[in-house]
Amino acid sequence: MLSRTKEFLRQHNYRYEKSYIRPLMAPESVYVFKFGQENSLNNRVIIRYGHTWTGRQRINEIDLRLHKQKHPRVFQNEADMLDYLETHLAQREQRRADHKDDAEKV
Repeated sequence: MLSRTKEFLRQHNYRYEKSYIRPLMAPESVYVFKFGQENSLNNRVIIRYGHTWTGRQRINEIDLRLHKQKHPRVFQNEADMLDYLETHLAQREQRRADHKDDAEKV
């Protein structure tokens, strides 16, 4: 499940851990990906999914919480989430590079 997301994280040098939660009272199952660079895994992707009558997995909702946000961004599919991550992470890397350049000048 979410092989494109795993590939994306590996390409951008993010470390991730995957855990599985099976709620007792809900019909949905939940995967939680914690990811981040270096030692801090402070970003989370929470995938709520169920099964069709044929046994295939169907994603119901994807919650993305970057930097321990309280209100997640909700996506319906993996492609929308990856589009958002590509733009957001590119902006973040640009800010980090600008900050390093300013620190070197001082």
